Amino acid sequence: MELYLDTADVAEIRELAAWGVLGGVTTNPSLMAKAGRSPREVIAEITALVPGPISAEVISTETAGMIEEGRELAAIAENVVVKVPLIPAGLAACRALSDQGIKVNVTLCFSVNQAILAAAAGAWCVSPFLGRLDDINQDGMQLLREIIEVYRTQGYQTRVLAASIRNPLHVTQAAQAGADIVTMPAAVMRQLVKHPLTEAGLQKFLADYRQMAEATA
Repeated sequence: MELYLDTADVAEIRELAAWGVLGGVTTNPSLMAKAGRSPREVIAEITALVPGPISAEVISTETAGMIEEGRELAAIAENVVVKVPLIPAGLAACRALSDQGIKVNVTLCFSVNQAILAAAAGAWCVSPFLGRLDDINQDGMQLLREIIEVYRTQGYQTRVLAASIRNPLHVTQAAQAGADIVTMPAAVMRQLVKHPLTEAGLQKFLADYRQMAEATA
């Protein structure tokens, strides 16, 4: 399973890319608004930092507008993946862009049937939003498992990207379910590496080494 960051904060991306585990980045208009800069400028910087897929989302809600924006975004760098919403116009844009060799991430997926439509439209990946379903007392992880089962049964090549990740447990469960990709905020990725026994063990090793160094000085 590939690990992506869900952010448009270039400083965060630079920091976590240095770990050597970052497979890609997902962005959206809300994250771009927080960045407070030209979206195309931000995307260009991110694609230079991370060689993996970088999702950049269209703003238009009409097919023609999505296709035009998608082409412009894809022209920024070879590793740009165009994000379109899971609405009829988005599916049509997905088909058109995919037929032109542009990778498309169909986002805001909340049902298995929507995921089937995304695959039928030629999506490179589909993004079910797990945390947002949990917020309304539905089981987001169960949806993820159902989508993965259907995709495997039907032989769809569309990747499943687990999105709206809220905590490290979501990451573990997405991996157990067989997600191809999981995208998460920087805070969650930082939590993945932390464990009290790791820190305690490191401090013990360092203390023992200092004690030995002092005894043999």
